[in-house]
Amino acid sequence: MRILVTEDDADLRLAITTSLRGAGFAVDPAGDLPAADELLWVNTYDCAVFDRMLPGGDALGYVERKRREGWAVPVLFLTALGDPAQRVAGLSRGGDDYLEKPFLAEEMVARVRSLCRRSALPQPVVLRCADLELDTGRREVRRGQVLLSLTRTEFDLLERLMSEAGKPVSRKDLIACAWPDPPASNALEVAIRNLRRKLGEPQPVRTVPTIGYLVEA
Repeated sequence: MRILVTEDDADLRLAITTSLRGAGFAVDPAGDLPAADELLWVNTYDCAVFDRMLPGGDALGYVERKRREGWAVPVLFLTALGDPAQRVAGLSRGGDDYLEKPFLAEEMVARVRSLCRRSALPQPVVLRCADLELDTGRREVRRGQVLLSLTRTEFDLLERLMSEAGKPVSRKDLIACAWPDPPASNALEVAIRNLRRKLGEPQPVRTVPTIGYLVEA
């Protein structure tokens, strides 16, 4: 299990890292949000531990933005902001658990282990691009909070495109994800045309000549 620890206090960061490593976790420490963001770009984590107040600002806003992008790693907030309103804010805006300072190292390790068990379970993914939201668990698509009625093929195509938002997906890959058997020669174009009509304007699905299609990030 790999853990990201973001804490600006060097002594506390070392203590947390040492406790988690002693419990058998692989740990990557970061002192601020830019360093955490860089680590998240290159590594996959089972749990992330964030101090609330960091040099770059409140980690709550950072985690909330990551959640809107579809980031699903469990988060434990560590903070001296212990009043009930702050705990509610932490849990309602992206946090999965909340531990007030000072705390026992054993309790922190136990909470991280519990969150890692939770992350090991398959979790539905919600993909978001601007005002377009696709829930893979419920197989629902919303545009500006309006529920859209898509066919299975249209949903599968949009899911593939949104999972690679900003990158072109080839016609071959789109056909493979949406049709178990080779479809008619123009089936992809017809399905994309119908999908675009249902998505409305501004149109998020763009044609990439000689390659395929993409959804704007």
